[in-house]
Amino acid sequence: MALKTSTMLELGTSLPAFSLPAVAGGSISSADLHGRPLLLMVICAHCPFVKHVEPELSRLEYEYGTAVQLLAVSSNSLITHPQDGPEQLADQAKRWGWSFPYLLDEEQSLAKALRAACTPEFYLFDADANSLQTLRYRGQLDGSRPGNDVPLNGVDLRAALDAVLAGQTVHPEQRPSVGCNVKWNPGQEPDWFG
Repeated sequence: MALKTSTMLELGTSLPAFSLPAVAGGSISSADLHGRPLLLMVICAHCPFVKHVEPELSRLEYEYGTAVQLLAVSSNSLITHPQDGPEQLADQAKRWGWSFPYLLDEEQSLAKALRAACTPEFYLFDADANSLQTLRYRGQLDGSRPGNDVPLNGVDLRAALDAVLAGQTVHPEQRPSVGCNVKWNPGQEPDWFG
C-alpha cells in the first residue's frame, strides 16, 4: 500500500464525459446526471481507508441522497487487485445498504480524467450558470483516518454539500484526501502517480 493524497483537480473543471457499467447491471453515463448536484466518490472494496469511512458514506446517503446524486466508482486495476472486482463491490454495497450506483472504471479513464490519486476521494459537481456540471469541491471527507481517533463525521464534505444545496460558494480552502493509491493497470500509471 502506497499512501497518496489528492492531486486537487482545479475547481470549476467540467464533469468528465463517461459511460461506465454499474455493478448492479446496466450502465450510467455523465449525460444521465443532471438536475441535481453530483457527489462522485472514488472508492473500492479492499482499502482500509475506504473501510474506515464506509459508515459515514451510509449516513451521507441517508441524509443527502434525495437532494444529491451519489455515485461510487472503483477504478482499481482488476489485473493486480481482483479483490475489487464487481462481486466484491456488490457485496460491499449490500453490506452497507448503499442504493447509490457503483460503477466499474476498468479502463481507468474516469480516474485519469479526474486525476484521482487515492481511495477514498470525493468530487462534488453542481450546475453552473450554463447548466454544466462543474467541480465545486474535491478532497477529504474529514480528518478521520484509521487509528487517529479523529471523529468520523464528514465535516469537510458536509460543509461543501450544505453550501451547494444552499446556492452558496463552497469555501475554496479544501484539504486533500489521504488514502491508498489508486491501483493502476501495469504500465498505464499516470504522470502524477510517480
